[in-house]
Amino acid sequence: MPATAAVEAAAGIPAVPPVVGARLAVPLVDGRRVPYANLDHAASTPALEAVRDAVDELLPWYASVHRGAGFASQVCTRVHDQARDVLRRFVGAHRTDQVIFTRNTTDSLNLLAGALPRGTSVVLFDTEHHAALLPWRGPRVHRLRTPESAGDAALALDRALADCAVGPRLVVLTAASNVTGEVWPIAELSAVARRHGARVALDAAQLAPHRPVDIRALDVDWVALSGHKLYAPFGAGALVGRADWLRAAEPHLVGGGATASVTDRGDRLAVTWSTGPERHEAGSPNVVGVHALATACEAITRHGWDAVVEHERVLLHRLRAGLATVPGLRPLSLFGAEHDRVGVVSFTVDGLDSGLAAAVLSAEHGIGVRDGAFCAHVATARLLDRAGSSERRALRVSIGLGTTPEHVDRLVAALHALVDGGPAAEYALVDGRWAPVEDPRPLPPFLRELP
Repeated sequence: MPATAAVEAAAGIPAVPPVVGARLAVPLVDGRRVPYANLDHAASTPALEAVRDAVDELLPWYASVHRGAGFASQVCTRVHDQARDVLRRFVGAHRTDQVIFTRNTTDSLNLLAGALPRGTSVVLFDTEHHAALLPWRGPRVHRLRTPESAGDAALALDRALADCAVGPRLVVLTAASNVTGEVWPIAELSAVARRHGARVALDAAQLAPHRPVDIRALDVDWVALSGHKLYAPFGAGALVGRADWLRAAEPHLVGGGATASVTDRGDRLAVTWSTGPERHEAGSPNVVGVHALATACEAITRHGWDAVVEHERVLLHRLRAGLATVPGLRPLSLFGAEHDRVGVVSFTVDGLDSGLAAAVLSAEHGIGVRDGAFCAHVATARLLDRAGSSERRALRVSIGLGTTPEHVDRLVAALHALVDGGPAAEYALVDGRWAPVEDPRPLPPFLRELP
């Protein structure tokens, strides 16, 4: 048994699918190298080893999809089409639901926004990631303020839907907060939406890597997710859900693949668009990314969600207990410290610039975290005010399948050292971000500076 696996087993942490880069060593400003502690999974996850192997296996067969007569094209077409069935099963979708492959969650939700029938009222909370907050336009968009509790969220949604104009209605919800990791009461909010005849779109980008997502159990109409947050960082995401609005909408992109026929009528082109998911997938499909995404979904499901959830639960408890010992640390929370959450924790430390702290954790301890407002500027600003912090930015720590107890313990020890003694090296702002004044850390050999 590898040393890391032995430590995790001793700590009561079940084995989970291995990720690429688990043995990566990074340089520090003092000349040492240490194992990289990736605590930034909420931004992007490493690839599963199973995903890397699946991509390597496919690459020799890479060819055009859907219209190629060659045998390799037939193979890639089969790979692409089978991936739809994998995604449909992964989110518990109905047999008639469409699976549209996109670039990411942002692309998926922009696609859905373009498919809304005229006069649709949209209701959402301002706690959303920008991917879910910004695509909706027009006077019928109702943005609700950050709720004080899950119960307040249901009441606010009920009132907003009651005030909506007659016509189609869509509620946009986040499954798990990008800022705090807290899991939203989706089934309860969906029940409120149904009472008012509204449909529900779910941003599952932060939940899908951590917990099962089930369209039917949650009673939502669409789910959007991203491969780069689901251990398949090869440029594919998906929008899965009801077909009627998607079939009736103008194509998300226009071009090859989205058309059933194009004929010359002299003064114009007559175009018949596809009615299936290809209607919104113009251009050469990203069959490699799609295969990576489907492989990640299958690998996690095959391994078993119980192990994935328990691995995170043990590490999250260790993380939060350790952070609670850091003087002046203020955690951000929507619904309270005891609310269910995935492995994401954001916080500030009194008197400590979050950007500087992130730079020190990287340069002096080999730890990767995120600082800023996490593409959820409105929510982060409100939560900072709620926490009584004078900072306008926060630190976010997020764990995943590659996280170990040592990573968590190293972070807590590094924060204590930073609070007690400050940075060991000298730092300055460079293009708006903190960096060591003298940084001897060598770049990897494959990275060459442009002339």
